[in-house]
Amino acid sequence: MARSGRPRLIRVDQIAILLLCVYRTLALCSRQRTLTAMNTASALRAVYRPALRQNSPICDFLLPSFTHSQSRKEYASVTTSSASPKTEPAPETLNSRSTAKRRRPLSTEQQQFLDSALRVNQAGELAATLIYTHQTLPITRRHPHLRPLMHHMYSQEAGHFSTFNAMLTRHRVRPTAMYPIWTAAASTLGWVTGLMGREAAMACTEAVETEIGGHYNGQVRVLLSWVKQMEEKGEEVGEEMRELVDTLKRVRDEELEHLDEAVGEGAKEARPYELLNRAIRSGCKGAIWISEKV
Repeated sequence: MARSGRPRLIRVDQIAILLLCVYRTLALCSRQRTLTAMNTASALRAVYRPALRQNSPICDFLLPSFTHSQSRKEYASVTTSSASPKTEPAPETLNSRSTAKRRRPLSTEQQQFLDSALRVNQAGELAATLIYTHQTLPITRRHPHLRPLMHHMYSQEAGHFSTFNAMLTRHRVRPTAMYPIWTAAASTLGWVTGLMGREAAMACTEAVETEIGGHYNGQVRVLLSWVKQMEEKGEEVGEEMRELVDTLKRVRDEELEHLDEAVGEGAKEARPYELLNRAIRSGCKGAIWISEKV
């Protein structure tokens, strides 16, 4: 018997069952993908958490968002150090913790000064760590007694580098765009002076620390002048400002300590001393000026 030419109709209940099967299949696949992603993320956290907890200067610079808070704070509240009480005033506000006075935010010009200062400081400490890193091997091979001194100076510079990395992250200040060039230049300077011998390496340290110490000293004097103005106007000096002043004093004093140690190890006996000293100091001045702008 011939079949009818009418198309076969699909019942509504069949369509509903089909759609339900498709929905449950998709939901199961989505759940499996979510569980897989969560397991993968947990495994990655377990692997990388110990590394991120280490206080590594390189890790601090490359992964600041993992190691420091991203919250923006005002500069008027600043860091540390016991500097020279004989040559610098000690405003009463630096030792005061009173919160009764009003606090005035920094001006745009002051914020720009601090941004450029922190950027230069971080670049300078990067260069110092690289110089000592590349000097240490050739110097300690020929003069093993200098190993503790080289380690001491490097450790302090690495601490300074971590400090300014944290400050850049906290205040959201961009590093200098010349970072790759300063990295190559500092590495080359350290390696060359290290191969030239103990005296040349110490002459390099003397020249660099002379410029860097003077640079930090200038920053301290500017900040202390701001503190004095705040005192005269009856304004409160924030905790951050106190901390920044102290930090710059401490870092400056440690840099000048390196200078004295370098002179004591025969820096002025380098040949040619005058040429090395002038060339390196000129390079430092140029790098500071460029890093402030770029």
